[in-house]
Amino acid sequence: MALEKELQTYRRELEHLLEHEGMFVLIKEDQVIDFYDTYGDAIKSGYEKFKFEPFFVKQVQAVEPIIYFNREITCPT
Repeated sequence: MALEKELQTYRRELEHLLEHEGMFVLIKEDQVIDFYDTYGDAIKSGYEKFKFEPFFVKQVQAVEPIIYFNREITCPT
């Protein structure tokens, strides 16, 4: 799965990351690179540092919001 290692790093380090709750974290493989005030700043830094290699940006949150959506699926008859 793409970015699996980065997601594992986020989960493993979450207790420490929460010191920066609300900020955006940039993670590459098993390394926390830095924290940013905005998503845009984090993405920009990621592209500057890693070009087109995969990297992970996520807002640090103690509680993940649950997003509900409903999509009606119709089957062709």
